[in-house]
Amino acid sequence: MMPHAIPDTVRVTTLPSGLRVATDFMAHVETAAIGVWVDAGTRDEPQEINGIAHLLEHMAFKGTRRRSARDIAEEIEAVGGHVNAYTSREATAYYVRVMKEDLPLAVDILSDILENSTFEDSELERERAVVLQEIGQAQDTPDDIIFDHFQETAFPDQPMGWPVLGLAQVIEKMPRTALFDYMAHNYYPSRMIVVAAGNVDHDALVALVGDHFAALGGAADPVRAPAAYRGGDYREDRDLEQAHLIFGFPGAPSAGPDYATVTMLSTILGGGMSSRLFQTIREERGLAYSIYSFHSAYRDGGLFGIYAGTGADQLEELVDATGDVLAGFSDSLTETEIVRARTQLRSSLQMSRESTGARCEQLAQHLMVYGRPLAPAEIVARIEAVDAAALRDLAARMFGAPLTVTALGPLGQLPDHAAIAARIA
Repeated sequence: MMPHAIPDTVRVTTLPSGLRVATDFMAHVETAAIGVWVDAGTRDEPQEINGIAHLLEHMAFKGTRRRSARDIAEEIEAVGGHVNAYTSREATAYYVRVMKEDLPLAVDILSDILENSTFEDSELERERAVVLQEIGQAQDTPDDIIFDHFQETAFPDQPMGWPVLGLAQVIEKMPRTALFDYMAHNYYPSRMIVVAAGNVDHDALVALVGDHFAALGGAADPVRAPAAYRGGDYREDRDLEQAHLIFGFPGAPSAGPDYATVTMLSTILGGGMSSRLFQTIREERGLAYSIYSFHSAYRDGGLFGIYAGTGADQLEELVDATGDVLAGFSDSLTETEIVRARTQLRSSLQMSRESTGARCEQLAQHLMVYGRPLAPAEIVARIEAVDAAALRDLAARMFGAPLTVTALGPLGQLPDHAAIAARIA
């Protein structure tokens, strides 16, 4: 297979408006997943309306010129379908799962909420209250809110560090006009993709989308502020049973040459029960119930982190043990670990291909990040190309970069940032 060959099941058509329509055909299923991905998220918000992308995602289901909020819910559930949405730092997605024969209804509803939403004042007040409750719930969940603090500490004073949910004081004052303005500046055809996976006819879907999304217009091209990782220290003493910690470093961009390497590195360090962190920190030393590593990739950067929850009396020992794992990574890296990580990543990829929702999401992400579909064989080839030398080189560069420390809970025994950096990095 040629390096840039696309899967045989995938087709992509660009409409005259610039809106792309992509399908991944799965003959053996009777359902379809379809969604609209907008290349705009939290990092595209002015600070004075931080949280508007997420609020807009909520409001899209609260009524259009043709349907009430109840109509939307009842119509899709009457055919056994499911509708939902999410907001991330770089994208907003609205998606539906239906039986294959109900795809026209899914397209009609998606186009209706994106072209005809009314954002009525009464609905906005109700949904504003819901989002404020969501923010309050996150604040009350330390192993949730710590990730917002981690993001802000790693990327301070810039859109990449702002919380996806926004701040309560901003949401409370968000005017209805801001929703229309944000949508007008960010929701236009060349920045949107309609993607479907399952038992779908590509040409029929292209015709449907062309008819239903004809009202979309605009050709703005907003400039994103670059993601500038800096690192730092955030700690908040709380009266909790456990201390929650994240240690972090700059990661790799989603389309960068190190993406597959950092993904494998994270798998080896903290990607499962056989990982080094789990085996050392939990199994051998009993210092944490939950410990794992993760990597968040963005267009122009990334963020690698290690999360742990531990008792107040075990903080210093946890820092030392984590430092031991990172310091010993390169010298003790084995081919067995590399092979196991490759197998885990390949298996995860193949398992995800059995899901219409996962394949829909993957195709949308590939089109947004790479501008083209990626064949599974190409992804596997990137994983297979990662060797011990690449892992050691990345570990040396990454763990030598400025450290981000975020901590919540009883932190009296947590060493200061300089001491943690000396031990961890």
